[in-house]
Amino acid sequence: MQAFLETVIRGMVQTPDDVGITPQERKGETVYEVRVHPSDIGRLVGRRGNTINAIRTLLTAGAARKGIRCSLELVDERESGGDFQS
Repeated sequence: MQAFLETVIRGMVQTPDDVGITPQERKGETVYEVRVHPSDIGRLVGRRGNTINAIRTLLTAGAARKGIRCSLELVDERESGGDFQS
């Protein structure tokens, strides 16, 4: 699932070298924390969150086919240590 996320997200942003995806295990679910360059956050979120929600839907569907649970969190490093979820 991480390879899928890396392919999709790196293809969308202007600075693909700044993409970081960190898997975290939480309560039997893998949560992928995604970090991108601050100028790419809007591109990844999309209008009204449609783009990030589409990526989450594809991630959830792909994980369900494999019998696992996954989710995605977009970490906004512009704020003081806070996580950003659309």
